[in-house]
Amino acid sequence: MKLYCNGLPASAGDLAGALTNYGHFTSLQVRDGAVQGLDLHLQRLQQGTHELFGTALDTAQVQAWMWHALQAEGVRDASLRVTVYSHAFDFRRPLQPVPVDVLVAVAAPVTLPAVSRCLRTVRYQRDLPHLKHVGTFPLFEHRRAALQAGADDALFVGEDGAISEGTTWNIALVAGETLVWPQAPALRGTQERLLQAGWGAGQQVRPVALAALAGFTGAFACNAVGVWPIARIDALALPDSEALCARARAVLASVPWQPLAG
Repeated sequence: MKLYCNGLPASAGDLAGALTNYGHFTSLQVRDGAVQGLDLHLQRLQQGTHELFGTALDTAQVQAWMWHALQAEGVRDASLRVTVYSHAFDFRRPLQPVPVDVLVAVAAPVTLPAVSRCLRTVRYQRDLPHLKHVGTFPLFEHRRAALQAGADDALFVGEDGAISEGTTWNIALVAGETLVWPQAPALRGTQERLLQAGWGAGQQVRPVALAALAGFTGAFACNAVGVWPIARIDALALPDSEALCARARAVLASVPWQPLAG
C-alpha cells in the first residue's frame, strides 16, 4: 500500500496527524482509471467533511489527487481509500475551525470471490451510523466474534429489533417477488444506491424486524467491493440468495464507470 497526503507522498508527520481518531473516509474500486458511483463517493466525502469539520471540501481537488496517486503508482486498477482528517484538529477545542487534509491510500484491486456467507445477528448500532467515520474498532470486533462463533460475518440489529446493516456492508432481502431494503439507522452505501437506482419496480425500503426474517427466502450483501449471496442468517436458510445475487450483479454490470481523470 502506498499513501499520499494532499497530493504528495505521505510523510511520517502526515501519518502521525491521522492517529487522532477523528475523520471519515470512503473506499472504492478503480478499474481502467474509472469508478462506479464516483459522484456518490465524492458526495459522501463532502457531506462528512461538512458535518465533522464544518467546512467545505473541494471534491474536484480530491478527485485530482486520487488520479495523481494512481499515476504516481503507474496503475489503472486499484483499491483506493480516501480519508479526510486534519493535522490541526485539537480534541480539546473541537469547535475551532481547521483546514482538512486528504489521505489517499493505493492498494491492489480486490476481486470478490463468489462465495455464499452465513451471518450471525448481534445487537449493535454504530455511532453516527449515517457517517463512514474512522471509528471502525467495534465493526471488526463483531466480525471477529462472528467468525469465532462459526459464522462468516455479523448482521446488526437495533435495540428495537430492526435489522440495519452488516459490519461493512448493506443487505437486501427478498420475499416473493419483492426486494426489501431494511429501513433503519445505517450507512447508506454507494453500491446500495446504485442497485436501488437500477433495480426498477418490485423493491421496497421498509423496517425489517429480526422476528420477521422467516418470511424471506433470499438475501445479498453489497459494498464497493461487490455483491455476494447470503446462505444463512442465524438458523434461517435462504435458498433463493444465489439467483437474487446474480440479478444484482447483472444490474451493476449495466452501471457506467466514471473516469477519475478530469
